[in-house]
Amino acid sequence: MQCRRALRPDGLFIAVFPGGRSLHELRSALAEAESAVTGGLSPRVLPMGEIRELGGLMQRAGFALPVADSVTQTVEYPGFPALLHDLRAMGEANALAARPRHFTRRAILNAAGAIYRQNFTLPTGRVQATLDLVFLTGWAPHDSQQKPLRPGSAQQRLADALGAVEEPLPKGS
Repeated sequence: MQCRRALRPDGLFIAVFPGGRSLHELRSALAEAESAVTGGLSPRVLPMGEIRELGGLMQRAGFALPVADSVTQTVEYPGFPALLHDLRAMGEANALAARPRHFTRRAILNAAGAIYRQNFTLPTGRVQATLDLVFLTGWAPHDSQQKPLRPGSAQQRLADALGAVEEPLPKGS
């Protein structure tokens, strides 16, 4: 809402960030390693917003014509330590309030690295990390913007505009 309020009327908001199943490989390897080493689990990777939730957030914030889209990107690293180094350099360390307040034990990181190499190594010998990039756009409301039509008020059928042949649904569908 603060972003929408900061925009001029008819101003464009654009955001791109990781969401969905981003870093699912890292999440899996750390969970398996910590469970094996300590017998428990700690929150280690920030939960990511799902595209449907984020689109709804844009609507609740009052953006006009909101659009949410995503692209899955796979990134390769020479190894597990390079992935961790890159995440730390981006400032993407664990920011959860319920995170452990001590350094992660070396045994957990070694086990996670071994699990990561075992499960997520490419034929080239490099490891992969998956990012679901979520793109959000929306406009600050303004009177000059187009308004959505009332459902059922179309003057032409979509099938006719697309030149598509419609087939009736089977009974009971």
